[in-house]
Amino acid sequence: QVQLVESGGGSVQAGGSLRLSCVASKDIVSALCMGWIRQAPGEELEGVAAMSPGDSDIYYIESVKGRFTISRDNDKNILYLQMNSLKPEDTAVYYCAAISASGTYCGTLAPFFELRGQGTQVTVSS
Repeated sequence: QVQLVESGGGSVQAGGSLRLSCVASKDIVSALCMGWIRQAPGEELEGVAAMSPGDSDIYYIESVKGRFTISRDNDKNILYLQMNSLKPEDTAVYYCAAISASGTYCGTLAPFFELRGQGTQVTVSS
């Protein structure tokens, strides 16, 4: 069974930066569509960023374009999310996620990501 373990969350002031990391228990980071999804209190899950196998396509939701960068280290099986210029509306629990069926959809639609970690809290104060 694949496990995804996130780290790097925390509390920052608006304008600050955080880098989230996700270590996968199996060699999936390079083979599957990997992404980050988030859930704010009282809100639905929202896809934030995704990366297709082979880095051929990278997706971001409009609200994070130019501020967030998704990347991965295939050798270490780690997925990252660099978050800059953070805003209070970025406050949420962030989950590392994957779509287990390779060759299918890859993008920022959260329901497609059936593999998820336990989440890490990101809090941005104004």
